Amino acid sequence: MRWIDGLEAAAGEKLPEAVHRYFRQGAAGGISVGEAVAAWSEYRFRPRVLTDVSTVDLTTTVLGVPVDVPVLVAPTTLQRQADPDGELAMAAGVGAAGSLLGVSSNAGTTFGAIGAVGTPWWLQIYVVRNRDITLRMLDAAVAGGARAVVLTADTPVVGRKEDDGPSVWEGLPPDHLLANLDDDDYGDGDLDKADDLTPDVIGWLAERTGLPVLVKGVLRGDDAKRCSDAGAAGVIVSNHGGRQLDGAIPTAQALPEVAAALAGTTTEVYVDGGIRRGEHVMAALALGARAVLVGRPALWALTVDGSAGVTRLITDLGDELEHAMRLAGARTLADLTPDLLTRRS
Repeated sequence: MRWIDGLEAAAGEKLPEAVHRYFRQGAAGGISVGEAVAAWSEYRFRPRVLTDVSTVDLTTTVLGVPVDVPVLVAPTTLQRQADPDGELAMAAGVGAAGSLLGVSSNAGTTFGAIGAVGTPWWLQIYVVRNRDITLRMLDAAVAGGARAVVLTADTPVVGRKEDDGPSVWEGLPPDHLLANLDDDDYGDGDLDKADDLTPDVIGWLAERTGLPVLVKGVLRGDDAKRCSDAGAAGVIVSNHGGRQLDGAIPTAQALPEVAAALAGTTTEVYVDGGIRRGEHVMAALALGARAVLVGRPALWALTVDGSAGVTRLITDLGDELEHAMRLAGARTLADLTPDLLTRRS
């Protein structure tokens, strides 16, 4: 068994049951979360032969930030339940792998402390009903060295979870969540997700922070173009790990349409959801993604072996990607083009 394949089970032996369930669950009937991995396996490769693959280069840039491998870590919450050092351990592991970290606005660690690790990071933000709270969090992220803002756009309301077990929020230490807000920053309803957002919010975020803005949760080409026209520096093709609208299409299916809609623009395309193998990464890059993000696997790796586990996860996926590229006749990421792929009939 690949080390990666055993991570979730190994993490389940260490995590509190409610936390393990929260990390792995999807919305409603679990259709979208259940389809994510299999959707990547629907692609088949058309490898090139007689090409010199004696050297393979995995390096790229993400919104101008150099990374050694096109595998980033997606923003996730409750990381201090996975490891006592939480986001600090995650950042250290990502940095050791030469990659970039997404940080949740619900993080249990201050942005300043995360930034001090030295790993490049992006802030994931929910715009909430009390805009002043959003602004204070944005200012703290800028002060902590965030390189970009990732606007989560698929959560006007939180997806319904059909869960009859004990709540993950019962008994959660208060310092494991919302470390970048004081208790007196908000009252009842202030943190409810804003359900009145339009593309204008992209410019508002960019103006306030001076940072590039990515929009996360895009599954349609027309939405991607609206985001680009409104000034988005990037979009992340994502269905929120199957945790929002159940039955939303897999990101492996959505990516080609989004990439086609943004062809010829400067808006960069990223994708998350169900990526578990180097071959999945290669398929995503061939379909037009600049890099991929992994969420749950990073949580499992953090739980099992702390920062070293996170480093190994990214490194192993990078090694698998390099191996697959050699077999496909691709020396650089630029050689990964749509003609390398077909869909299984």
